[in-house]
Amino acid sequence: QVQPVESGGGLVQAGGSLRLSCAAAGRTFLRAMGWFRQAPGKEREFVAGVGWSGASTYYADSVKGRFTISRDNAKNTVYLQMNSLKPEDTAIYYCAAGGTTSRAGNPNEYTDWGQGTQVTVSS
Repeated sequence: QVQPVESGGGLVQAGGSLRLSCAAAGRTFLRAMGWFRQAPGKEREFVAGVGWSGASTYYADSVKGRFTISRDNAKNTVYLQMNSLKPEDTAIYYCAAGGTTSRAGNPNEYTDWGQGTQVTVSS
């Protein structure tokens, strides 16, 4: 069982950067971790995922080349570095942990969710 807690959201101008952090209260060893987001009027969408070792990463087409997901297993922490932010990136961002047999690149295999952190990008 894992209980992610997100931090690092806020207001930023277009073209700027933010780094989100996800601290996991439970053990994350051998579990995929990921980031999702939900904008007003839209369904929750997969943003990025990272495998248990940090070697394998997956990204939504809309953020490739701009966002980077990473993890520090010694700290039970996952990061999302967001560069070149656009107004369409505005959303609540959620950190999620996969199940014991989940794959980081499959959005349907994440089971434990954080409370979310708001990211707002102004023009």
